[in-house]
Amino acid sequence: MVVVVEVVVVVVVVVVAVVIVVVVVVVVVEVVVVVVVVVVVVVVVVVVVVVVVVVVVVIVVVVVVVVVAVVVVVVVVVVVVVVVVVVVVVVVVVVAVVVEVVVVVVVVVVVVVVVVVVVVVVVVAVVVVVVVVVVVVVVVVVVVVVVEVVLVLVLVVVVIVVVVVVVVVVVVVVVVVVVVVVEVVVVVV
Repeated sequence: MVVVVEVVVVVVVVVVAVVIVVVVVVVVVEVVVVVVVVVVVVVVVVVVVVVVVVVVVVIVVVVVVVVVAVVVVVVVVVVVVVVVVVVVVVVVVVVAVVVEVVVVVVVVVVVVVVVVVVVVVVVVAVVVVVVVVVVVVVVVVVVVVVVEVVLVLVLVVVVIVVVVVVVVVVVVVVVVVVVVVVEVVVVVV
C-alpha cells in the first residue's frame, strides 16, 4: 500500500507540473501574438503617414492642376490602407484563435496520455504487489508443511529408537535372569 500511495503522489505531482508548463506556454504564445499585432499596426501606421506625406507634397506641387485627381488618390490610398489594416487584423485574430485551439488540443492529449500512464502504472503496481503477496504466502505454507513433515519423521525415528532400546533392555534382562536361574539350579543340584 505504501508503494501504491507513493506512486500516486509522484503521478499527481507530474500531472500538476505538466499542466503548469502548458499554461505558461499558452500565456507566452498569447503575449507573442499581441506583440506581433502591435508591431504590424505600428508598421501600417508608419506606411500610412509616409503615403499621406507624399500625397500632400504632390498636392502642394500640382495644387492648381490636379486638385480633383489628388483628392481621388488620397481617398483611394485611405481606403486601401483601411482594407489592409482590416485584413491584417483579421489574419492575426484568426492565427491567434488557431494557436489557442491547437494549444488546448495539445493540453487535452497530454492530460489523457498522463492519465492513461498513471492508470497503467497503478494497475501494474497492484498486480506486482498481489503476486508478491501470493508468492510469500505459498512459500510460507510450503515451509510450514515441510517443517511439520520433518518433525513427524523425527518423532517416528525417535519412537522407533526408543522401542528398539526397550526391546534390547528387556532381552538383556531376560537373558540375565535365565542365566541366574540356571546357575542357581546347578548349584542346588
